[in-house]
Amino acid sequence: MSAVVHDLESAKEFFKGDLYATEVTGIEILEAGPGRSKVGLTITPQHRNAAGAVMGAVYFTMADFAFAVAANFGHGITVTTSSDIQFLAGTKGNTLFAETACVKEGNHTCLYRTEVRDDLGTLVALVTASGYRK
Repeated sequence: MSAVVHDLESAKEFFKGDLYATEVTGIEILEAGPGRSKVGLTITPQHRNAAGAVMGAVYFTMADFAFAVAANFGHGITVTTSSDIQFLAGTKGNTLFAETACVKEGNHTCLYRTEVRDDLGTLVALVTASGYRK
């Protein structure tokens, strides 16, 4: 994928291939640009765990997908080398958003910070991810 993702529409087209994030989970790309992206998800009963809360994997998948969109924008394939998530609050809203931004860009590595918020503005998770450009 050498510079295939260069605008919002090409990002949406390329990442249709990420079936887990887009079809199974239902995440949509809302914004994409160099070193940044924003994705969204409408919460459904399938996103909830046995206790009725949104499953932690939903937050993580959103953050990982937002990272992939941003880190691959204008670059070759970038893969995650490590990721750390902090769960901060439960979701009270009906929609989730994950917004990511580049913290550090190197020759072959990068570091991103992602905030996951609900539509009420509550910060529900904070994720840092590092990547390697193939």
